[in-house]
Amino acid sequence: MSLQKEIILVTEPLVSHPLEWLRGECDVIEAASASKRFADYSLKAKGLVVRTYTRVDESLLARLPNLRVVGRAGVGVDNIDLAACKARGVAVVHTPDANTQAVVEYVVCLLADALRPRTLLNHAVALEAWESLRAGTAPARQMSETTVGILGFGRIGRRVAQVAGSIGFRVLFNDLLPIDPRVCSGAKAVDLATLAAESDVLTLHIDGRSANRNFVNNALIDSLRDDVTILNTCRGMVIDPSALASFLRAHPRARAILDVHEPEPFTSDYPLLGLHNAMLAPHLASRTETAMTNMSWVVRDVVEVLRGRAAKHQVEH
Repeated sequence: MSLQKEIILVTEPLVSHPLEWLRGECDVIEAASASKRFADYSLKAKGLVVRTYTRVDESLLARLPNLRVVGRAGVGVDNIDLAACKARGVAVVHTPDANTQAVVEYVVCLLADALRPRTLLNHAVALEAWESLRAGTAPARQMSETTVGILGFGRIGRRVAQVAGSIGFRVLFNDLLPIDPRVCSGAKAVDLATLAAESDVLTLHIDGRSANRNFVNNALIDSLRDDVTILNTCRGMVIDPSALASFLRAHPRARAILDVHEPEPFTSDYPLLGLHNAMLAPHLASRTETAMTNMSWVVRDVVEVLRGRAAKHQVEH
């Protein structure tokens, strides 16, 4: 059944192939939510597709009186007010496993960067300089002698555990829910205090629910090892940046490698700017061609809802 008369608003860029497929199914309007073009079509729009930076809250939903479905091209839905959508009878669909492999690969890259520093050459050097360069690259502790702690043991956390265990890391994890030992891949469940005390590397994989705001706070941060490496590829809001900045200043051997931030983009008063042991990246973990394409295919479920059929990945709300 054709949906040529149905209007779908797309507020952030999608990969071309899924977008062109959507154009074949309905009328697609690409427009930022604050734009006049969005306003021109908002009264008739039946579908809305967003990524990370469009806030689907009560004020936006009020502008979309005929909306039936919101598609989030990504995993988390913390930028979508699920209660407000439910009250208006608006379905929410997403792509829960679209970027798992991409994020896990990125975490592995961060681990290698943090634990196995490399000195690279682009020109020939004499023997004395060669030996000096080798001596200047500090011997690294092997990964097989290192403990990785995983905070949050969902799809990504479990896959990180599997990969880290295969490399030889000792792997600990903590999660709010009991975890079936059959999916632990040799990782050991521990309480939060043990995770903080024993992790050489702490990698964060908790979700963006409101209860997790500043979950990594003064109390937790101050219980970490003084040479810990903290990796965050989940949500910027789960860390208290002022608490982390204070910890990094007090413990120069500690490091934080952060791919996500609150807000994004961060501003000049971001507490972690200027610290030698805080490495800040612009939200790159899921930026592989495959992951971005997988996330953009949320448009299939948007169309399924509009056709009155069951979506593959509808959020319970």
